[in-house]
Amino acid sequence: MKRMALLDIEALSKAFGGVRAIADLGFVVEENQVYSVIGPNGAGKTTLFNLFSGIYQADTGQIYFLGQEITGHKPCRVAAMGISRTFQNLQIFFNMSALDNVMVGCHLRTHSRLWHAALRLPAVVREERQAEAWARQALQFCGLDKVAGMQASALPYGLLKRLEIARALATRPRLLMMDEPAAGLNDTETAQMCVLIRRICDAGTTVLLVEHNMGLVMQVSDRVMVLNFGKRLAEGTPQQVQQDADVIKAYLGGGEADGH
Repeated sequence: MKRMALLDIEALSKAFGGVRAIADLGFVVEENQVYSVIGPNGAGKTTLFNLFSGIYQADTGQIYFLGQEITGHKPCRVAAMGISRTFQNLQIFFNMSALDNVMVGCHLRTHSRLWHAALRLPAVVREERQAEAWARQALQFCGLDKVAGMQASALPYGLLKRLEIARALATRPRLLMMDEPAAGLNDTETAQMCVLIRRICDAGTTVLLVEHNMGLVMQVSDRVMVLNFGKRLAEGTPQQVQQDADVIKAYLGGGEADGH
């Protein structure tokens, strides 16, 4: 049995066509923190998220979540264990209301079968009411309660970003992976996103963050890891990382990256 870190990565590697996107990477994410992964273009950050969520399969290495190995698990199983994520590109059902979008996430925690729903059994009705209550709580937490009944297609981009987060929270995760939540936001929306990320962590959900907005990263993070060519270049507090000479040379002093 592994030690009970929330997320424990050992010697993880993934290659595409001979190019190693992740190379013998290891690190630990403890509970109740915002752990950020940064790095230059092509560093492997999104690949890392896809490995954790089961979209990609690792070539070598192990991924442990709360002491259980999840390497190679399918995305549905990973989500059921308590890992949820958002995406760089919005994954929203634009023809549905904000409330219905979030209720999609709630159904991960329901148990009724199709024939139960067809017969409208009492258990189905109870689960639907519970799912709606969870969804409304998630919307309120993300500041979206006033737009619950609005069509997603009518919402501005900044609120759509929050809507995707609300849906991820509706799965009641222990770990929320956020892939560039501030991308495309203006300064006011970015400041609001910063507050929301800290609220999520303070409410008991650990956040694993990939983000290229260094102001946000340095403000919200408890720990920061810098990736470079799929390898860990540095890790520490935001202050330690900002002062690391290798990091300054490879990333912070070398221009903006796009977070991939």
